[in-house]
Amino acid sequence: MTYRVSEGVIQFVVEHRRSPLEERVHGDVARELAAWRELLARLGLIGRDPGRYEGLGYGNVSARVPPFGDVGRGRRAFLVSGTQTGGLARLTLAHFCRVEAYDVAANRVRSVGASEPSSESLTHAALYDVAPDARAVLHGHTPELWRHAAALHVPITAPAIAQGTVAMAHEVQRLYRETTFASVRIAALGGHEDGVLAFGRSVGEAGETLVRYLGRALEHALERT
Repeated sequence: MTYRVSEGVIQFVVEHRRSPLEERVHGDVARELAAWRELLARLGLIGRDPGRYEGLGYGNVSARVPPFGDVGRGRRAFLVSGTQTGGLARLTLAHFCRVEAYDVAANRVRSVGASEPSSESLTHAALYDVAPDARAVLHGHTPELWRHAAALHVPITAPAIAQGTVAMAHEVQRLYRETTFASVRIAALGGHEDGVLAFGRSVGEAGETLVRYLGRALEHALERT
């Protein structure tokens, strides 16, 4: 089934096949993602709050799944948390979908699962295409880190670029090529209030980077009080 997903102000085209993901194939990856997502939720980086972002859920997580290697751009498969799952306390395999193929320029993804993909799936896909060793991408919201990103030498996307857009996908790739994003493995999304993006060679590595920089941001904020 092909349709257009609208989440907030973001729209993209999804070719989604609604079918449960196989536990034996995806269970381990989904549980690792769910565990780190729950940790980030407890820290306030993922969730849903009626007083923030017009009550919309925020934050999403993804991880690559085989085959790895040189499979070509647009075909680096990954699990990603489903749309509007931010407010859930705990995710199961049913709350993830597998993105099987994508076209960043056309703003289109092809996926399968019991849940539809997050509207920011193309940003994750763009990063997997440009970062050969990336195996996980975590997107959270943290005012402290977002506000102090420049002071912490965290790369920042252009403020005029909105979340979940083709322009954001290309901007994330530009940051990887032209700034320290490739080495620090974390960036702030200048046009996406409180948004940050971290990646790593594993889910744990990406999560540790995100938490470490949040700690540095809180320390910096205390120095200024």
